[in-house]
Amino acid sequence: MDLNNVLEETIAVGREVGAFIRKERQVFDLRRVEIKGLNDMVSYVDKVAEQMIVDRLMKLLPEAGYITEEGTNTTKGEVYNWIIDPLDGTTNFIHDLPFYCVSIGLQKNEEIVLGVVYDVTRSECFYAIKDGGAYCNETPLRVSGAPALSSSLIATGFPYDSLGQTDAFGEVLKSLTENSHGFRRLGSAALDLCYVASGRVDGYFQHNLKPYDVAAGIIIVQEAGGKVSDFIGGNNFIFGGEMVATNNVIHEELLQEVKPLTGSAN
Repeated sequence: MDLNNVLEETIAVGREVGAFIRKERQVFDLRRVEIKGLNDMVSYVDKVAEQMIVDRLMKLLPEAGYITEEGTNTTKGEVYNWIIDPLDGTTNFIHDLPFYCVSIGLQKNEEIVLGVVYDVTRSECFYAIKDGGAYCNETPLRVSGAPALSSSLIATGFPYDSLGQTDAFGEVLKSLTENSHGFRRLGSAALDLCYVASGRVDGYFQHNLKPYDVAAGIIIVQEAGGKVSDFIGGNNFIFGGEMVATNNVIHEELLQEVKPLTGSAN
């Protein structure tokens, strides 16, 4: 399989679906929002966008399976599986806060080998394939050169579905406030990872994640020279529900900061 060709086609899918989402935002009706759980919402836009992605990718790679947020297709592939979030940052989209994206990752066996993240409102397309580097709109990406946590800006996501961890999370944020340039909660894990890859933030951590939140962003960070791990520095970050991603240099420092959250993904 020619990954470069698959990447080119996947980028086209991301841009096409992004254009659909952008158009729908102009006429979006809040009454068409469904509640999946506490602070967990889905709209008809998520569902239609996912179907569009799956329909296109089925033609591109017929043998692949799917892990999708809205459950449009749950076929399991023997080697390849697409991991798709049609609209990462749904709450931002619903409130017209311009930080949401299309996220498409391709997993080969146990490894992510391709990732495309399309920022709908900024028309920025982040993408990478294994051993091919990471890019945004054809410009090469590189993680930041921040030498220490004390000179770093950190992105995170608040755990809306694990309120029992609120105290531990608050402890981490307090420490980061005192020991870094601060933290930002932007509302899209996929874009947070792309911002690590582009050096806009120096690190990112979150727990209670789903694979479709992070699959595409993982390889974009890695190919930009960054490091990704779970909270104990291991490799259980696709399906393990927790992640730390950094410019590599500050990784161990950030791992120490998130220790109070270790094991909270379960």
